[in-house]
Amino acid sequence: MCEQRVVRGWRERAIQALAYEAGGLALFAPLWALVTGASGTESLAVLASLSLVVMAWMSTYNTLFDLAEARLVDRVASDRPHRWRLVHAAGLEVTSIAATTPLIVHLGGFGWMEALAADVALTLAYCAYGYVFHLGFDRLRPVGP
Repeated sequence: MCEQRVVRGWRERAIQALAYEAGGLALFAPLWALVTGASGTESLAVLASLSLVVMAWMSTYNTLFDLAEARLVDRVASDRPHRWRLVHAAGLEVTSIAATTPLIVHLGGFGWMEALAADVALTLAYCAYGYVFHLGFDRLRPVGP
């Protein structure tokens, strides 16, 4: 098994999740308002609600992914190759859809199909963002002893 620490501690997970979601809100709330015609306040409320759900899920998902990766290929997250970063980012976003689509229906006033389409669009955008964010985060704050 890796000689280094295998997964980030809860403090690092909290920093990671908060930084990820703050960056996502800053980037995507204005776009949501532009595309949906929602006010800035409504857009921020919808995306902040989605953010809270995803933050709760992200720490668990990242820990499980990191543990599986350490067991299967004896590697820590900060040494993850690009192909696995793509799998990691896509997996997080796809598993988040089940929890976030109902919120988009409720808070955004969309029907189920519109909400699903909006959620898929957000998911694709967040996949790209997640890849870039986690690459940068791992470079700035590598997993250490």
